[in-house]
Amino acid sequence: MFTATLIAADRIGAGDISAALDRLRAAGCAPATSGWIDEGVAADLFFGMAPDVARGALEGAVLRTDVIVQAVATRMHRVLVADMDSTMITVECIDELADYAGIKPEVAAITEAAMRGELDFEGALDARVALLAGMDAGVVDRCLAERVRIMPGARALVGTMRARGALCVLVSGGFTRFAEPVAATIGFTRAVANVLEEADGRLTGRVLRPIVGAATKELELERAAAQAGVGMEACLAVGDGANDLPMIRRAGLGVAYRAKPVVAAAAGAKVEHGDLSALLYAQGLARAEWVDGL
Repeated sequence: MFTATLIAADRIGAGDISAALDRLRAAGCAPATSGWIDEGVAADLFFGMAPDVARGALEGAVLRTDVIVQAVATRMHRVLVADMDSTMITVECIDELADYAGIKPEVAAITEAAMRGELDFEGALDARVALLAGMDAGVVDRCLAERVRIMPGARALVGTMRARGALCVLVSGGFTRFAEPVAATIGFTRAVANVLEEADGRLTGRVLRPIVGAATKELELERAAAQAGVGMEACLAVGDGANDLPMIRRAGLGVAYRAKPVVAAAAGAKVEHGDLSALLYAQGLARAEWVDGL
């Protein structure tokens, strides 16, 4: 048995649910029953076959509504591995750092191309960090305080999953000076990220090796699954950039969150309208069951 979870950014009604069931029926997906998770906000449509067909039939069918299709038996996840920039927080930290140096447009253009998969991640990271050489390291703390904001739904997602025994890992191609405090604020079990080299209180323009990139993110997913003693089907991975694709593809539920087109096209699920709490609805958890941080 499969479920298609409809999660509305605004509201959905009984008529929307009925129309979605009709679409599943017309697509040959053998719909069975439906039920509200939170009335007017999120609902499950249960069906018996062809999940890929069901996803195609339902995505875009209801205005400003995300659709996550998965097997009912494995919808509860014991591991969460998440990207940080533009996923767990609302900004790209390196772009914001560059703004303090007056070079944000130049750096942001490289970031955007790298996240679309048009540039080698490691080379693009080195090129951007080199432009920050000589910056006072204290600007990192200022940027963290002034620019970094937690993505809506992040605390509830991590807090609820950890309260239910899940292992939650933040894995970022960004920097430990941001990732570690962000992970602590949201409630992650641990954080893995790149280290900016500093000397005499200033950034040197170099990143210490090894680089945390796509391969590291996938490896951390494997490590987290092993630590939790579960298979990939029990893992949830979420991110927005091309360097998140390997972990998104490996996880039982890989989610493209407000992602670049190349990521959204390859992911098994995508969230484009709602916030990160959509990933709690995807697990069948009503708002009354959420824990907003630990």
